[in-house]
Amino acid sequence: MGQNISFQRPDGGSLGGYLADAGAGAPGVVVIQEWWGLNDQIRGVAERFAAAGFTALVPDLYRGKSTVEAAEAEHLMGGLNFGDAAGQDIRGAVQHLKGRCGKVGVTGFCMGGALTLLAAVNVPEVDAAVVFYGLPPLEYVDAAKIKGPLAGHFATDDAFFAIANVDALEAKLRAAGATPEFHRYRASHGFANEMQTAERRLLPALLYDPLAARTAYDRTFRFFGRTLA
Repeated sequence: MGQNISFQRPDGGSLGGYLADAGAGAPGVVVIQEWWGLNDQIRGVAERFAAAGFTALVPDLYRGKSTVEAAEAEHLMGGLNFGDAAGQDIRGAVQHLKGRCGKVGVTGFCMGGALTLLAAVNVPEVDAAVVFYGLPPLEYVDAAKIKGPLAGHFATDDAFFAIANVDALEAKLRAAGATPEFHRYRASHGFANEMQTAERRLLPALLYDPLAARTAYDRTFRFFGRTLA
């Protein structure tokens, strides 16, 4: 099982997080939460990465807060400074893992997917990145600054992030000379979150898809296995 830790931001501040350790010599992956916060589900994602051979660190972007209410999640996300989260919180987590893991990737879901892209642009220590169904406004993605390999998993029936914007992002990246590995699934937003089943999903537009989730995770582990080896 993982443990709660604290680590340093580049500006000297400290931040808490959840670390799932895969052992000496394992590459590292920073896992970025959905808008619900650092909850048991995202801790389980970190454990899943550790079981696959990657030491995973989830930075606590909400400073101890989490929720199961969509309105509160929207409020928490709205209060988050995305530039500070990417440039300080996530960069600090990457730097922390760099001290023990060598190469380090970043991945995130929904809000965390958008932050993964911002980290790929703004955190020079990121060696590879995988986005799960989340995008920032495309004007914030300076494609020329993305130096590491990039993959993504997106839902064609996503009610929050239109697949047309994914197409536009991919075109922008390729125009800048990047070669992103983007995968599209006939699924809904949140398809990799096993808590969002038809019986207990927190919003009607969310729905877990076990086949899409398993495929996306398998592709992610293979991608990080190649790029962080």
